[in-house]
Amino acid sequence: MASKIWGSAADALVGTVTDGMTIAVGGFGLSGIPTNLITALRDTGATDLVVVSNNMGVDGKGLGLLLEGGQVRKVLSSYVGENKLFAEQYLSGALEVEFVPQGTLAERLRAGGAGVPAFFTPTGVGTPIAEGKEEQTFDGVRAILERGIVADVALVRAHRADAAGNLRFRLTARNFNPLVATAGRLTLVEAEEVVDGYLDPDDIHTPGIYVQRVVKVEDTTKDIEQRTVRTREGAAHVDA
Repeated sequence: MASKIWGSAADALVGTVTDGMTIAVGGFGLSGIPTNLITALRDTGATDLVVVSNNMGVDGKGLGLLLEGGQVRKVLSSYVGENKLFAEQYLSGALEVEFVPQGTLAERLRAGGAGVPAFFTPTGVGTPIAEGKEEQTFDGVRAILERGIVADVALVRAHRADAAGNLRFRLTARNFNPLVATAGRLTLVEAEEVVDGYLDPDDIHTPGIYVQRVVKVEDTTKDIEQRTVRTREGAAHVDA
């Protein structure tokens, strides 16, 4: 089997992204975001992008880098409250935003990856989310039609990967990454560890059939979105 390992994030993105593409990106806040691939995407200079992601990072970090370069035309997201530049661009009309309930966003990505074109959900009925969408009633419950999401390119962060593209995620950094991995026509992954041989089948979260290119993480910095600490009062008196 030919290896799916590429030399760098920049190399993996060569020839894959053009203006106007839809890019799905894993992560939640700054946890589990594919930082190296996002930087490489910024450096391609591609513009007019439609980005599908739970949120858009923070100012100067994560997908905030793409906003700084004016490379994003539209965002499909569920939470955007930590990025001032995002708010400025949205309120000025420079950025189109489709707000999607978080569970609906997850299911739209899952559906797209599973080949399901659309599904009905009661989430959002009677709210602005439902405007312009078909509505049906099932067993007395109103539901609106939501479309599955299939991205041109998906960017994913994994903890471990092998040459076949099999992936394993770690703890909460898993978040949206497995869903995004299945929803891309072309899925690019950065992995903290690229193992020799193959992952044990019982340890695989995402099978390699969904993955086309893998790179080892080059910049290992993990930013923390909100660091909260306090003095452990009385800690010295805790019994061993």
